[in-house]
Amino acid sequence: MLAGMKKCTSGKRAYGSESLALEALIEAHIQFNYRTGSGPVSVYLCDECGQYHLTSKGLMNERLAAALTDGSIARQRAAVHWQERFKKL
Repeated sequence: MLAGMKKCTSGKRAYGSESLALEALIEAHIQFNYRTGSGPVSVYLCDECGQYHLTSKGLMNERLAAALTDGSIARQRAAVHWQERFKKL
């Protein structure tokens, strides 16, 4: 399990801070090639556990939107792809 990540009684992954949840949000978009309009778009504070979760509902987080628009997520995804290819050599 990733550092700072716990489980909520709802079964969702829980992050101890908003910044950890935002990092996980960006990492999810790097790791999984979500189609436009799918996947998590923001984070929220859970009333049940007091931790942060990712959500696919609501408005897109500004940091995620900027990373998608400026191409940084695509560049990081490409870098991961090439790292994996070089590991196989």
